[in-house]
Amino acid sequence: MLIPTQPLIVTGRFGPGLPAARVAAALARGLRAEGRPEPEVCLLPEALEFDPSMRARLQELVPDLWLRSARAVILCEELLEEGTLAATATFELATRARQSGVPAYAVAAENRLGSFDARMLDLQLILAARTPRALSAAGRRLASVL
Repeated sequence: MLIPTQPLIVTGRFGPGLPAARVAAALARGLRAEGRPEPEVCLLPEALEFDPSMRARLQELVPDLWLRSARAVILCEELLEEGTLAATATFELATRARQSGVPAYAVAAENRLGSFDARMLDLQLILAARTPRALSAAGRRLASVL
């Protein structure tokens, strides 16, 4: 059995001017700068809304086999807050990561979660980053804990 080495970055749009591809590229740059391998990347569609089909759509976008083969999952969300969290891809993917035994980390432009909520999701670490430069720094920080 091979030990997973690559993290998996899962991100959607991260606010005005920060499309998913730019978020992933900035995080990956930080990870590589600290000697981590090129991460796997899953870019979520902007129109991914919480509805009965979201779980099935996420299963297509991030299959269980891909999730379980990751060293860690880095979930990127523009806003993490208790009131809206249950209706997000981040919540669903953090739950699946926990059930698969894969550590999950989060990067958010704004984090309004308390420590209890973060523990409920089993998020190892939540980092705040609003700009490409801050996202790259978050990638470097994550590289030190992965």
